[in-house]
Amino acid sequence: PMARTATAAAAPRAPGFLRAALLLLLLVAACRQAAEENVATELRCQCLETMKGIHPRVIQSVKVTSPGPHCDRTEVIATLKNGQKVCLNPESPLVKKILDKMLNNYAK
Repeated sequence: PMARTATAAAAPRAPGFLRAALLLLLLVAACRQAAEENVATELRCQCLETMKGIHPRVIQSVKVTSPGPHCDRTEVIATLKNGQKVCLNPESPLVKKILDKMLNNYAK
């Protein structure tokens, strides 16, 4: 009779424990998947197409990424004042001029 009462007392806790363990397992799986998606986007070139130029007044900021293991070319990504991101051709004379001007303004 003692064994039955001990088992009966432990039984109501088991579903709660299993529910908590399952929730934890799902949370860990979701976090791992999210982390893998971030790594996947960072390990390849961001710019599939580039623009030769854009008016400097519409540019809010510029990010230049050097070639590396993620991408074999220099990438220039401009964030426009409307929030849109565009890729600029780093070989374009106009883009080089924009970058030089921004660097000179930053150095002052």
